[in-house]
Amino acid sequence: MALRPSLLPTARTAAVVFALAAGLTAASIVTGAPDGPGGSGGAGASARGQGGVRAVHPAAARYDQLSGDGLARQIDAMQTHLRGGPKDAESWAGLGSAYVEQARASGDPTRYPQADKAFARSLALQPRDNDVALAGRASLAAARHDFRGALRDADQALKVNSYSQGALAVRVDALVELGRYKDAYTAAEKADSLRPGIPVFTRLAYVRELRGDPAGARRVLLRAQDSATSPSDIAYVSTALGQLAWNQGEYGAARRAYATALRAVPDYLPALEGRGRTSVADGRQKAGIRDLEAVVRRYPLPAELAALGEAYEARGDRHTARGQYAVVDTWIALARANGVATDLDSALVAADHGDVREALKAARAEWDRRRTVHTADALAWALHRNGEDEAALGYAEHAAEPGYRNAAFFYHRGVIEKSLGDDGPARRHLRAALDLNPGFSPTGARAAKAALKELDPTR
Repeated sequence: MALRPSLLPTARTAAVVFALAAGLTAASIVTGAPDGPGGSGGAGASARGQGGVRAVHPAAARYDQLSGDGLARQIDAMQTHLRGGPKDAESWAGLGSAYVEQARASGDPTRYPQADKAFARSLALQPRDNDVALAGRASLAAARHDFRGALRDADQALKVNSYSQGALAVRVDALVELGRYKDAYTAAEKADSLRPGIPVFTRLAYVRELRGDPAGARRVLLRAQDSATSPSDIAYVSTALGQLAWNQGEYGAARRAYATALRAVPDYLPALEGRGRTSVADGRQKAGIRDLEAVVRRYPLPAELAALGEAYEARGDRHTARGQYAVVDTWIALARANGVATDLDSALVAADHGDVREALKAARAEWDRRRTVHTADALAWALHRNGEDEAALGYAEHAAEPGYRNAAFFYHRGVIEKSLGDDGPARRHLRAALDLNPGFSPTGARAAKAALKELDPTR
């Protein structure tokens, strides 16, 4: 995942932190990995600490149908057009949306202020009935993690044009991130009835998975796959299918889906990361490490660094793993020094491999911003790592309320219950984690097995 622009006082500081982290990461891979760097590609869907790849979120960065260079050329052309016709409200809105997409694709948030200005210019020129600018501004708010603002702008856009696919999609995203899953499901079903298509299909699938219906999610994603024609759409939907399969411990199906994505778009970042994690999960450490090393060279963020560190641990190379975790600590320190707040991924990584107090601070801040199951799980785990198990259990229970089945969630809850002396529930949840996805995390799965052995020493 890219840095979260909503957490930044200025976009420039984020770019500085990212650049410094990239340099540190490159050095750590070159000096620390016995096999040397290998493979090519980049990053993708976020990790969840010891939970591995999460359910694909449709608001996560996806490749646009244009390459990075193509998008830059499109932006240049729109800027040239607007210099000759500066009163074209629709083009200003289009430019703003292109800036948002460019920021998502590159991980560089410096385009977000420019997008904000472009949408403002469009709305100043056409303050009424400008659903394109309102929907674009909603997507910008979502990218910045201002989900209340995203919901407000999406609703305003839909009052103008109830068929706006962009606004319908962002509305689902905002409701999900605000923890309003019932409303999100209703919104996704309505969007599907009004404007069926890949943006809506993927959101409907995600909400179904969150509500404990992975089979229903798969059916919707297969609909999306049938409608995908461009390489970018094929890669996007195939990766979503791969992540859904991975979450269910179906590694063969996950590998096939990632292979389809990478045939469509070679080195597609989320698919490359998913393939790497899948390889590590089923014991193919060398191939998995090769993919994950390529990931962190291009996307050196905490979740990806921790995934590589855990892969090194699975290979038995704890020294090199500690090097990756040290880079995570440095990233967090650099972020804090530059006024950049650490985010949900950082909280989980820090809870497992770094400063547990920083992890709790970040998790609490995220809970104030959004009330998702992932935030509840992260806060539960950070509280546990700080010795606050009574409070942790309440958040772990909250994470389970919609019915979402996630091996990391089960593992975290089982460990918390074990710490509280609730041995029966602890056994049940630890076993559920390993039954659902036995390779959900190299270190987490090993710890779950050890905890079960302590609870049942005769087994």
